[in-house]
Amino acid sequence: MTDRALVVVRAGALTTVQDRGRPGHAHLGVPRSGALDPPAAALVNRLAGNSPDAAVLETTLDGCAVSARSAVTVAVGGAPCPVTVGGRPAPWGAPVRVAAGQVLEVGAAVAGVRSYVAFGGGVAVEPVLGSRATDLLSGLGPPPLADGMVLPLGRPAAPLARLDSAPQPAPPAELVLRITLGPREDWFTPQALSDLTTRPYRVSPASNRIGLRTEGVPLERARSGELPSEGMVSGAIQVPPDGLPLIFLADHPTTGGYPVPAVVHPADLAGAAQARPGITLRFVLVRRR
Repeated sequence: MTDRALVVVRAGALTTVQDRGRPGHAHLGVPRSGALDPPAAALVNRLAGNSPDAAVLETTLDGCAVSARSAVTVAVGGAPCPVTVGGRPAPWGAPVRVAAGQVLEVGAAVAGVRSYVAFGGGVAVEPVLGSRATDLLSGLGPPPLADGMVLPLGRPAAPLARLDSAPQPAPPAELVLRITLGPREDWFTPQALSDLTTRPYRVSPASNRIGLRTEGVPLERARSGELPSEGMVSGAIQVPPDGLPLIFLADHPTTGGYPVPAVVHPADLAGAAQARPGITLRFVLVRRR
């Protein structure tokens, strides 16, 4: 019987298994989790002949390397990076065949932050609450990759996409996020709300899968004290005591006690996943209809 599995040769700074996540469990304190750049994850799955909900690898900045125990079709997308198979250059953003025993090397991102690697049949680790995603906050799902780890693969179920490559958006040189005010904008001064929507911020190197942290002008509160904990959603802009906006991403806590003056449009969060530390971030106000 063919051993459909991968052996991790180089785990990288942070490589995790991700899929569409586990929505619907916030009442249990479980975040949605899942790929931070869902369009990129869906595209590499399509190139590898998988359904959009198949589990992929999400790398962070410096890629990873795996050895295939059996022949498998692979596609790498998301943050552009060099790709080699058996030591020879291979295309990024297109399906590639990796023979049994060969090493797939996903190199450091030349732009953006997170690359996605799909394998024909998907990464078939055991699902938890209906998802194979690694959740760094709750600890659900498989642990981040470590050298020597073995990852099972599923059986390919669909033909490859009828294309040799696919267009993918470039990672942002400047991150622009559309926001809607609320629910706690009244906790901030008019000047703070003006600063939020007119002054530039920078992406902080302290950002992670839980949230994108910022550097810039602190937001001044109009009220003192703290809120009772209330529900949080992906894209919520929470403002801790230092006054610097924190944008919640896929592994965010389901509740929080710091006020949220605005929420990022869901379609813009994929760009936040690829925003490198130090780039400019601007919030653009979208009025409620």
